[in-house]
Amino acid sequence: MARRSAVPDGPTAATFLTAVIIGGVNFVAVRYSNRELDPLFGAGSRFAAAAVLLFVVMAARRIGFPRGRAFRAALAYGVLSFAVTYALMYWALQELSAGVAAVIFASTPLVTIGLAGLHRLERFTRRGMLGAMTVVVGIIVLANPAPGSDIPMVRLLAVLGATLAAAEAVVIMKVVPPVHPMATNATAMALGACLLLAVSLVSGERWIVPTAGQTWAALAYLVVLGSVGLFGLILFTLARWTASGVAYMTPLFPVVAMIAGAVIAGESITLSGVLGGMIVLVGVYIGALRPGRHPAAPAAAEELL
Repeated sequence: MARRSAVPDGPTAATFLTAVIIGGVNFVAVRYSNRELDPLFGAGSRFAAAAVLLFVVMAARRIGFPRGRAFRAALAYGVLSFAVTYALMYWALQELSAGVAAVIFASTPLVTIGLAGLHRLERFTRRGMLGAMTVVVGIIVLANPAPGSDIPMVRLLAVLGATLAAAEAVVIMKVVPPVHPMATNATAMALGACLLLAVSLVSGERWIVPTAGQTWAALAYLVVLGSVGLFGLILFTLARWTASGVAYMTPLFPVVAMIAGAVIAGESITLSGVLGGMIVLVGVYIGALRPGRHPAAPAAAEELL
């Protein structure tokens, strides 16, 4: 397996930052979508439409489907990154505050570093652990959860499960043969959409056609940029960078979401938000962006799938 650089080059850094911006704005778009559509139905519809769009483009460009280990990896990616992560997060946020959920989900880089080490995909580094822990501190300041709040443990465990699923999905996609990102995402999104819609149906959510223009605009953004664009950029970056480095997209999403919420939805920016965002940026720089020497990854990661 070809070694991926632990420090991004120019094009890789550009795709990383573009994905962070799109992913951060996604939070605002989802809020508009949730005003009219039930959460799992909205998420399932979003990924179903994105998968159809990808299939059409694949047919036009004659891009084949993944096969063998790549196909199994795409299915695992769909289950973990689309179905499990989104189902658990949406369910948890019915009672858990967004601030507490953001703090927990900010541990994705830390979990990814641990999983990448357990799978012998990357070596543990002090720098990576320091960066991940700094990011968690920044998100705690950014979210500013109320002291003494009553946190339902079952919902908290659901967010932990979503974090683990998202991190494992990133690690899995690091050990598969080279496949066109569009083929991988189309396969994964189609499976994820089917599972999300099945859970939506079983849970009794309403299936309706949206009528509000804002809902359609939000869905258009979420399908084209927030799904097809975002996850394509993630896989493009994964092919050229370390799994733990790519995982640092996640804690940057709340920083962009805070700014986008202020500009688009008129939400206020707090002092804790500004300070937390600065700490997050420092953590990302320490753990993923600062140039330096990095140990090579062991060679046994091919056995993951």
